[in-house]
Amino acid sequence: MLKLTSTSEDRTREIGRCIGALAREGTVIALNGELGAGKTVLAKGIAQGLGVQDDVISPSYVLMNIYPGRLNLYHFDFYRLENEEELLELGLEEYFYGDGVVVVEWADKFPGILPAKRLEIEMKKSPEDPDSSRDLYVQLQGSLRLFSLKELEKRCCL
Repeated sequence: MLKLTSTSEDRTREIGRCIGALAREGTVIALNGELGAGKTVLAKGIAQGLGVQDDVISPSYVLMNIYPGRLNLYHFDFYRLENEEELLELGLEEYFYGDGVVVVEWADKFPGILPAKRLEIEMKKSPEDPDSSRDLYVQLQGSLRLFSLKELEKRCCL
């Protein structure tokens, strides 16, 4: 597990840009954390790292947004969903194994539907400065070979 600390929204976006720059086709990124932890800010940075030019917004009300970039970004938000059947109706699995990068906010609501191989990021407000500081706990699940935590640490901690 890799722990990264962000002291501002700009730093959170910068960490996201590092993740997006390293992401390869087929990478699934599960974002977890309480309301206001910065999941959408991190997703915006990931999009920038993927070369997305569009303004990334939270897909809370539409469930998914697609953004073209170096790789397509499929941005999901599970916050408003009540059950897995709603996800299955969207054909979610085809995005997990497709040609782009998938980012899922509130992924911990339905962990059983996610692929076993994924990048998990838990975002927590720092107890010392909950208004602006965040701790990001990054770990690979299921021997994901599409991503390197060592490379992420090297790029993000310079």
